[in-house]
Parts: sequence; structure tokens; C-alpha cells
Amino acid sequence: MLTIAEDYAVRMSTEAATHPADSHDRIRVYGARENNLKDVSVELPKRRLTAFTGVSGSGKSSLVFATIAAESQRLINETYSTFVQGFMPTLARPDVDLLDGVTTAILVDQQRMGADPRSTVGTATDANAMLRILFSRLGTPHIGPAKAFSFNVASISGAGAVTVEKGGRTTKERRSFNIIGGMCPRCEGRGKVSDFDLTALYDASKTLNEGALTIPGYSMDGWYGRIFGGNDFFDADTPIKDFTEKQLNALLYKEPTKIKVDGINVTYEGLIPKIQKSMLSKDREAMQPHIRAFVDRAITFDTCPECEGTRLTELARSSKIKGISIADACMMQISDLAEWVRGVDDASVAPLLANLRDTLDSFVEIGLGYLSLDRPAGTLSGGESQRTKMIRHLGSSLTDVTYIFDEPSIGLHPHDIQRMNGLLLRLRDKGNTVLVVEHKPEMIKIADHVVDLGPAAGAAGGEICFEGTVDELAASDTVTGRHFGDRASLKDSVREATGAIEVRGANRNNLRDVDVDVPLGVLCAITGVAGSGKSSLIHGYVSGREGVIAVDQSPIKGSRRSNPATYTGVLDPIRTAFAKANGVKPALFSANSEGACPVCKGAGVIYTDLVVMAGVATPCDECEGRRYQAEVLQYRLGGSEDEGGKNIAELLEMSITDAHSFLSGDSPAGASAKVPKAAKILARLVDVGVGYLTLGQPLTTLSGGERQRVKLAIAMAEDAGVYVLDEPTTGLHLADVEQLLGVLDRLVDSGKSVVVIEHHQAVMAHADWIIDIGPGAGQDGGTVVFEGTPAALVAAKSTLTGEHLAEYVR
Repeated sequence: MLTIAEDYAVRMSTEAATHPADSHDRIRVYGARENNLKDVSVELPKRRLTAFTGVSGSGKSSLVFATIAAESQRLINETYSTFVQGFMPTLARPDVDLLDGVTTAILVDQQRMGADPRSTVGTATDANAMLRILFSRLGTPHIGPAKAFSFNVASISGAGAVTVEKGGRTTKERRSFNIIGGMCPRCEGRGKVSDFDLTALYDASKTLNEGALTIPGYSMDGWYGRIFGGNDFFDADTPIKDFTEKQLNALLYKEPTKIKVDGINVTYEGLIPKIQKSMLSKDREAMQPHIRAFVDRAITFDTCPECEGTRLTELARSSKIKGISIADACMMQISDLAEWVRGVDDASVAPLLANLRDTLDSFVEIGLGYLSLDRPAGTLSGGESQRTKMIRHLGSSLTDVTYIFDEPSIGLHPHDIQRMNGLLLRLRDKGNTVLVVEHKPEMIKIADHVVDLGPAAGAAGGEICFEGTVDELAASDTVTGRHFGDRASLKDSVREATGAIEVRGANRNNLRDVDVDVPLGVLCAITGVAGSGKSSLIHGYVSGREGVIAVDQSPIKGSRRSNPATYTGVLDPIRTAFAKANGVKPALFSANSEGACPVCKGAGVIYTDLVVMAGVATPCDECEGRRYQAEVLQYRLGGSEDEGGKNIAELLEMSITDAHSFLSGDSPAGASAKVPKAAKILARLVDVGVGYLTLGQPLTTLSGGERQRVKLAIAMAEDAGVYVLDEPTTGLHLADVEQLLGVLDRLVDSGKSVVVIEHHQAVMAHADWIIDIGPGAGQDGGTVVFEGTPAALVAAKSTLTGEHLAEYVR
């Protein structure tokens, strides 16, 4: 038997060999049930790079973002005082039995940056803030503090008497203030001014009461009608063409004025200032489609003549460093700006210069050196936004944190992926855990550990199909494993163009007077490295033409009540079919109208606000989360309950694929209903590869790729001759790309023209014609370096795209 001293010595030697702190080398997830996850349990190695793979909708984001990242963020928030938590977003605990070993998570997602018209690349990354300080210290002539160089701060001055209490006595003192800001007063820091086409605002031959106004939402039936008809500035029964100059000025330009209408105090405001506040204060890309169409028709945006598009006052532009103003610096390509900053040397601002140089060098290193700091943030693609967010983390000294990336290959040419791989490995080698949700084999190959989810999407997914190394994944019998080594083959024959969209002298952004013919009647791929000018060419000179529909990845506007059924319009024929089958009103089958549960108002849940803690959402006791009144759920379509007929709640819980079978009259389960209009819309959704989504799934839960495919399904119903798609393979698994190519082929075979901006080699190989933009990015791009068939591009290998496509094809 060991003595106490001997036992202590043994324990000390054992602990020295394996320190207790070193045992926490894994992130352990047990019993995760977020969204479609089915009690998923997984252990992830720390300080390694783990890739999460699987078909779209298999549960990757539910595991990584909705479970691991959400719990990390919640635990961090709980370390702050309740006072601070009151200003932070409240997060509920994920539906998981146990999460152990979680470290601080830093999310770098693909959500586009804010679309505020004053938000630029410089303001979003703090580069502008550092430049403003630099010019306020070294610029000559000296004009004031840093805010004198900010286009978000207006110059204000004022003076007057103020009441001050001193020593128990109240006295009045004269005070004055003067704030020097850099905002251009003409365009208010936007760089553009607007002019109105008055013929698009109203029909001058009509009176206001006859519906002269042609502005969306300006109806004479509601409050607008009462205000326009009840004021003393003009007569609503007089044709606008007969208005006096004073009356027309009141209609168009009058500043907000208090008036009384029907005994109620209201504010009257002219049409143009009202439109400027309600519509022009938003970024164009953030507008609803019908508002955007009106703005495009009625308003022209021109470069501000006072600031020449720089957003800054003449005073701010007059202060220079080595002959360069802050406006000049922000317009420079970032790679050139980095070189200029290196030439600025002053000991008094040495720390500032060092930080600014590091930030600008990070742009170049991450492949965004072709941008400029004055580029509006809303114009960045999803991939550019994600890489811009990465910049603040590249030089970080933090270690042992978890970096989570959502498809970092988005928007990257195969040539650029190698650089991104190096950045991810560098973050890992600093001692961090890196989790990557990814579909591209080129990025999956660098992973130390792979977790494959599936086996299918939606309700058929949510399980761990594989865990192991990349080599083991490639040899596995999972969907990802079987498609991991996929290679495309060039087509034996390509379609012949039936015409062309002529683009002449294109010089938007970095384009260099490009002349090109975009062929019609074929599948045309626009290729090139990130920043080469693809989007500038297509969205700038093709998308806006008549008969052209552009489908991008911009967010779908909608609340948590919005779902694929409401967004695509399929719910309307479904409600009509229910009403006809049961002899009742269609409004009963809307959770936002008469059929809504009276307790939860059709939301399905009751929200309890707990202020600093996460609000609690509990299923409504009255409707049990089904959103409808009990009597509405008694009405069925396709037969009785025993025959397999569905009520409206059950139908919305079905996947789009199952709902299509049910509503097309050929459900394998037996009961079905014939609703041709609904079946036609659902068939298009199945075609574009989102059949796994449920009809009632909130739109807020859809990924960028899913949003684009839902919009594509809607666009396919419109009478358009040309479809422009911006990276439609985003979010698509290797196995799903083939299905997307089938959809594109059917569109072209039906007489349509399809133009695809794409980096995926499988799409390039399948195209009939390729227009390659390059040769590089930014100033090094902007020219057409190749036009021809994929076979000719592979044979020539004259561009970066040609080299990578030649390596990819069989």
C-alpha cells in the first residue's frame, strides 16, 4: 500500500503528464434539435479547421450558426451587467441538451452590408475614421478636427441666450457654437442629387379627385385624399394643367405646414419633399420592387455639381497631404492608397499610420485591393461583404477563439480560392478553431476534420452522415463523398446565337470602353476574377433593358409571417380552392385575416418580453401553434380526414415537393386535389431545387442561394426574353448543380436567353458561350480577354479562367 507521500508523488507526476486544462480540447454538442436537426451529437476538435458539408437544407447552418454560434454569443452577453444587456440583442438558448467546451465565436457571414446611402467601404471598416484623423493632424491648410472631413457631419452654427444656475442664482448668458462638418450641403453627403420627371408624378389632364397622382401608395381614397382635398392651397377638382404657378408650387414643393382637415390637425407637405423623405432617403437596392420601378422612372440621379460626387465640402477638399486631399485618397484604388500611405512619414502620428497601413494591406491580402474606400457598401456582393468583415480579424492578436465562416468561397474565382485557403489556415495556425460551412471541394480539401450532414434536405436531413478526414469523406458512400471528385465534360455541340445585346463604350467603374455582344438564345457565362468588372458590365448595361429580368441574392423583404406560400402567390389559389370546396370565404384561410387565431393573432406563438433576458416564445395554447381558428381547421381539401384530406395548417406544414404532388392530383398517398394554378407555381419551385422547403417556412430562415432560387421560380413565370442570374450556384451542393443546369437548359430550350455571372467551372463547361473579363481585378481588369465557346477557352488557356477550366474538365 502506498504511503500518503508516495500517492501524492504519483498524482503529481500524472497531472504533469496531462494537465487538466489540456483535456478541454473539443467542442461537444449533444442532442441538438434546432430547426431540422434530429438529436445531433458531435465532437469537434479545437484549434483545427473543420468543414461542414451536405446538400442545401441538410442542417449545416442549424448546427453551426443556430446552435454553436448562438450559444457562444448568448453566454458572452450574460457576462455583462443587466444594464448593458438592455442595449444588446436578446438571445434564447438553443434547443440542445448539452454544449461543452464552447469558446468565443466570431461570425463572418455572407449577409450583405447595410444599404444606407452614406455607408461606404471606408466607413464600414474604420479606414475612413483613421484617414480623417490623419488629415486633421497633417493636412494643410489646417481646417479643423476630424469631423471637418466627415461627409456624415453637417456644418452648424448658432448663438443665443441660455439660462445658467450659479451659486443659487439664475443668470442669463450669451453662448454661441460652431461645428465644422465635411458634409456637402447640396447632396447632404450622398454624392448624388436627384431631379424629378414631373410627368411621372401626375397626369396633368386630370384632377386630383380623378386620380391624377401616379405615385405608388398615393391614393385619394385614404388620408392622402382627405389632405389633398381638404386644404386651401388648390382645388382638387381642377385639372393640374390649369393650376396657377402658386398652386402648382404648393402641390409640389411646399414645406411641412400645419392645417386642419375635418376638424383634425394634420401636416401638409408637397409631393417632392415627401418623396425625398420617404423614398430617396433609402438605398435603391433596399426598396420594394414597385417603389424601385417608380423611382427609376420618375427620378434621375446625377453627380452632385458642388462636390463632384466626393460627398465633401470644398473646405474639406482644400486640405491636402503631399498634394492629395481626403477625397482623392478615398477615390484611389486601395492597393494604390496603401502605397501612398507608406510614403507618409511623421513621428507625431506613427501609431495611426501603422494601423492604417495594416488595414489597407489587409484589403490587398484578402483580394479586395481593387475596391476604393468611397465605394457604397450596398453595392458589394455577398462575397465581397464577407471578406470585408474578415479584415478586422486578420491582424488580431486573439487566440483560442472560434471563427465561423459561411461559404467563404462565394464570389471567388478558382484563382482566388487559394488565397482564401491561406487566410483560413493562418487563423487556425494562430491557435484558433475555424468552422467553415462550404460546398467547394477546393476549400473542403484543406480541412483537418469534416462533418457531413444529410442524407437529404429539410425533414429528410438533420443527421450526421459522416465524420472524419477529407480522404475518408472522398471514399465514403455519402452524397458528398460520391460527388466529391466530380468533373464536368465539355459539350459536343453548342447552341447557335439568335441575336445579340450590343454593349458599346461601357466605362462604368473599372470598365475600359468595353464593346461586346452578349449573345441571345443561348446560355452565356460571364467569367473572370473577383473585381474584374463582370457585374459592372452586366448589371450596368444589360439588366436594365426592356425584357430583361435580373435575379440576384438580395434579401427578400418580409416579416416572420412571410413564407414561400405568401411570397410566391401560391397561397391565393390554395385559399380559393379551400373556399370553393367548403362553401366559405377565402379570407378564412389567411392567418393574417379572418381565419387567424384570436389569441396569437395568427402568429402561432405568444411572445413574452423579459427586457434584458431573451424573450420567450411559447406555442399558443388556443391554436397549438397552427395559427388558425379551430373552426377553420375543420375545413379540408382533397377529401375527409379519414380519406387523407388536408386542412390549411397541415398543407402549409408539407414540403413543397409533397404539396405539389397533393395539389396536382397525383399524390402517392391517395388523397389529392386539383389546383392547377398552385401546382404550376410549386412545379417551378421544385425545378429550381427548393422542394425540401415547407410552404409555411419563414422567409427569414432562407439562405442567400435559396432566396435567389425562389426569386428565379417567380421570374420564370414572367414574360421576359432574357434572364440574368448572379452566381446561382451559391449555396448549392455539388449534387444540386446538375439540377440547376437542367433548369437553365429548359429555359434556353423554351426560347429564352440566359446570362449567368458565375465562377463554378461546371456552369462554365456547360455554357454555350463565355465572355471572360480581366485579366485581373480593379485597374488590372475591365477588358474582355476572351469571347468564344468553352472548348475554345480550354484549348487556348490564354486566361486565368481558361487555365482553371482546363484543369477541371475531364
